Amino acid sequence: MKFETLKPKIKHIISQDHLSKDERIQEICTILESSIDYYNWVGFYFKNGDKQELKLGPYVGEPTDHTIIPFGKGICGQVAVSNQNFVVPDVSAQDNYIACSITVKAEIVIPIFVNGENIGQIDIDSNTPDPFSVDDERFLEFVCKEVAKLL
Repeated sequence: MKFETLKPKIKHIISQDHLSKDERIQEICTILESSIDYYNWVGFYFKNGDKQELKLGPYVGEPTDHTIIPFGKGICGQVAVSNQNFVVPDVSAQDNYIACSITVKAEIVIPIFVNGENIGQIDIDSNTPDPFSVDDERFLEFVCKEVAKLL
């Protein structure tokens, strides 16, 4: 399975102490986007200091105007409040969706926890309708646990 072959690569990237935190997170974005054909935009949002908002971190894909997302707004903002995974098989069916591109059909957002606190999330957009499975969720939870080691 593709996810099992990616896990050691993710661990290797995390262990690269000569790279900055952002460089390692950028490499993770790159490997995910290039290795999984339905991962068309891969990025990380992190809590912006003490503000009730998320700030865009490293990402791969089309540029986005959504560099700051208030808690509660869009899928990412909802995950910042709920602390739960959010899988959206069809973004057009979501009332509280912030459109980044007309080509996006589905989205998955998984929170990152450090010491029990939600400090950010991985956000993946797909141009394929309903591509995300429970396997994607489990794999991305693994990625988030590895990234948490850097934070």
